[in-house]
Amino acid sequence: MTAINQYLQRPAFAAAAESPLHHAGLHELAGKGKKSAGIRLREKKLLGHLTLRGDGHDAAFAAGVQTATGLPLPGALQLVSQGDSSLQWLGPDEWLLIVPSGEEFAAEQRLRAALEGQHIQVVNVSGGQTILELSGAKVRELLMKSTSYDVHPNNFPVGKAVGTVFAKSQLVIRHTGEDIWELLVRRSFSDYFWLWLQDASREYGLAVEA
Repeated sequence: MTAINQYLQRPAFAAAAESPLHHAGLHELAGKGKKSAGIRLREKKLLGHLTLRGDGHDAAFAAGVQTATGLPLPGALQLVSQGDSSLQWLGPDEWLLIVPSGEEFAAEQRLRAALEGQHIQVVNVSGGQTILELSGAKVRELLMKSTSYDVHPNNFPVGKAVGTVFAKSQLVIRHTGEDIWELLVRRSFSDYFWLWLQDASREYGLAVEA
């Protein structure tokens, strides 16, 4: 019997958790921006992030993932979501599952149970990245200034997600709503992207939301 190491990110005892942009004091800026701002920013902090690897061509794998998550296994460059949970294609055999804060350990257990006996890998990467949600009428213009990837509606519809170069670094752009985009960023680059977004949105107006 193979031993499985499951990381309990949020133990039962009280432990303070800080988001990658905790030091930026976004909560102090929330609600102070102009109502006419063309871009609204919100950190979707402390969500559960798990990477999943397996054979996407295996019907049993796809069925097991849907049983565990309630989400169908997305194809290349696709993202599916339901409420605060989402499942995103990262590569031919890799996906990213995002669940509400505090549910990552239970989500990992459900995946392992539904996929028992299959050749898989589940890794909790919650502490290593965060999501910056951008909404508003001018988000697409900001993205056009920041990345060379084509974000035209014909090429980047709702439900698409890609890893690409952004502001001389790298991140994942997720189109989750008509005027709603998400930037999936690594913890070590979160401050850099926050500073970049402040500067790049200057002409449109930036409002921080809680």
